[in-house]
Amino acid sequence: MKRMRDGSYTIKPTYKVGEHDIIPDMLAKRALLHPDQVAVEQRSSVGSTRSLSTSELQRQVEYTACGLIGLGVQPGDAVAILAPTSYEWLLLDLALLSIGAITVPIYESDSAAQIEHILTDAHVTRVFTATTQQAELVHSVAPEYTVAVDSFDRGAQRMIARAATGITIENVEQRRAAISSSDIATIIYTSGTTGNPKGVALTHANFVATSEGARQVLGDVIDSPETRLLLFLPVAHVLARLVMHVILSGQGVLGFSPSIKNLLPDIQAFKPSVLLVVPRVLEKVYNAASSKAGGGIKGRMFAWSAKQARTFSVASEKTFGPGLFKKMRHGIADALVLKKIRSVLGPNLRYIVSGGAPLATDLAHFYAGMGITLIQGYGLSETTGPISVQHIGKNPVGGVGLPLPGNFIKIAKDGEILVRGQSVMPGYYHLPEQTAEVMPDGKWFHTGDLGSIDRKGQLTITGRKKELIVTAGGKNVSPEVLEDSLATHPLIANVIVVGDQRPYVGALFTLDADMLPDWLAKHGLPQCSPTEAAELPAVRESLEKAVERANKAVSRAESIRKFRIIDATFTVENGYVTPSMKLRRRKVIADYAHEIDALYGGPVSTEQPKKRGLFGRGKKN
Repeated sequence: MKRMRDGSYTIKPTYKVGEHDIIPDMLAKRALLHPDQVAVEQRSSVGSTRSLSTSELQRQVEYTACGLIGLGVQPGDAVAILAPTSYEWLLLDLALLSIGAITVPIYESDSAAQIEHILTDAHVTRVFTATTQQAELVHSVAPEYTVAVDSFDRGAQRMIARAATGITIENVEQRRAAISSSDIATIIYTSGTTGNPKGVALTHANFVATSEGARQVLGDVIDSPETRLLLFLPVAHVLARLVMHVILSGQGVLGFSPSIKNLLPDIQAFKPSVLLVVPRVLEKVYNAASSKAGGGIKGRMFAWSAKQARTFSVASEKTFGPGLFKKMRHGIADALVLKKIRSVLGPNLRYIVSGGAPLATDLAHFYAGMGITLIQGYGLSETTGPISVQHIGKNPVGGVGLPLPGNFIKIAKDGEILVRGQSVMPGYYHLPEQTAEVMPDGKWFHTGDLGSIDRKGQLTITGRKKELIVTAGGKNVSPEVLEDSLATHPLIANVIVVGDQRPYVGALFTLDADMLPDWLAKHGLPQCSPTEAAELPAVRESLEKAVERANKAVSRAESIRKFRIIDATFTVENGYVTPSMKLRRRKVIADYAHEIDALYGGPVSTEQPKKRGLFGRGKKN
């Protein structure tokens, strides 16, 4: 770790990205060094498992690349993929990148309007989808220069194989040799939490440097023959995509779980050593375990054990670690509850990598206290995923790590996190003005996030600049601290803290329909709908206690004074949540303005405040 004169922090990389270092070369090098090493395990719909060695995977990539050349895909062509996390996605991605094409991911949850925007903005010439239904949706909005839309379930792979006739590996190698590390590898469209999605143009160098930086920091976690990572997050997201290539370029084994519904059976079958998750997944696992425990003795046993896990984790971060009695209580908690939860996550699980959004402190301590090493990081699409990551042995709960080697991080005067380096994008695709807005000097990327850096260079996220709430009294409030704490409550599906230009901070809650039945049964209450549950005194009392706990982390001026349960569901499908499980705050606030007004007894007053007399003072709250 080094502190620079401009106040930034950096770590010197042990690698160097050459002029022609490209993403497919990472797998190709592994295939030469470890040709017989298992790279991918595929699980079929009937439960059988097929293993592919690195040399087999490399041959399939080259053969697919031949087929794409035969189909007429040219260097620089933008080709979109709309499919779940799968081996087919990986194969097509590597093949496209091997011949100088540009991969454009499309989320399965994207609307017709979003797909049309992506196809038009990136000038996509060809699209591959998983299903015929997806292909028909793309067809309905495809511009005239999108010459083909093919689906895997209608034989897209067989079509590629037929097109490979007459195309040789030498043709692929010629294409690959002409690719520069500075060439665009992919265009990833932002989730659009604050406006229309923008195309983030990332180069081969961005991916190679970020992969090597992650390997330098995490070592055996991601680069060992014992590494087994089950990928279930959408690979359309930059973090999952990066991790996919990182594992393949190391010595680990990669598995895929295309459907979240089959995640637990897939975990039991694959037995991962590492899981890549977003906080919402960890919240669901915790709430499901709490719900399963139910009420009575089992419920109290779970609550006590969870407390011991958190207490043990907190003590472990201190100089002398947990004392004898804490260790004894933790051992009992582990025998009673914690080991059962670990078994659900797989017998070989050692690491959980959490990213995409902040993880609540209590939840982080719970998983750390279970004996699983929790690694958190921070990054954006514009930084090829992680720009900072925690090191093993230097992973305090609440922090998001040190700068990824080859990158620089500093805090601006207003608290905004600024970054530059090998992981940072060259710019938004065909949007020079928008690029200049976030990179005014052409070097430092203004993330829009607020944070702080301690003396050891550890970064902590404190909020989102554009989501900062300014109350009528002029108090600046970061909603994330409160929202992260409340999100772990089993009854709460979504929470949004409000209060901009209002006299105090409030919150809107939606109830979790999946968790509600177990919660009602646990508390001896009759089954009912979320709408009916919102009127139950026991539900409101439970939420009030949760609010009280959350308020302990902030000052009185920042605390939630009132809340309102609204009859709503926020999902990726209806556009209120991004594919990375982030709430689209502006959309929620705009569409549910009437609920916010009801919380405060009316809309924001447009009256000018009365001028006070010379000695006039307002009443204290």
